[in-house]
Amino acid sequence: MIKSILKSISVISLMLILSCGHKTDVVESGTYEGTIIKVVADEVEIYVKTADDKVLELYFTETTKLTQNGEVVPFETLEKDQTVEVEVEKVGKRLDPISVSIK
Repeated sequence: MIKSILKSISVISLMLILSCGHKTDVVESGTYEGTIIKVVADEVEIYVKTADDKVLELYFTETTKLTQNGEVVPFETLEKDQTVEVEVEKVGKRLDPISVSIK
């Protein structure tokens, strides 16, 4: 009985890991340039791949500033394959985006 429960938990865990699709990295606070590889509108989240092949998972906060050509724009402006410059703050193992600028 316990073995079958553990096996089920292992299978579910593996499925969750595989469903995410992106291994993410935690970097130091700072400014990074990269390309959006995924936009998750219902989570207000983007994944950005940097020039050094790091993948940043960024959940927007109430204070995240999103701009394009110097003007504030809505989250819906973001699309896959756009080049962005992101300023992030490392909070533990999480990255909080302070600002995102669409290039």
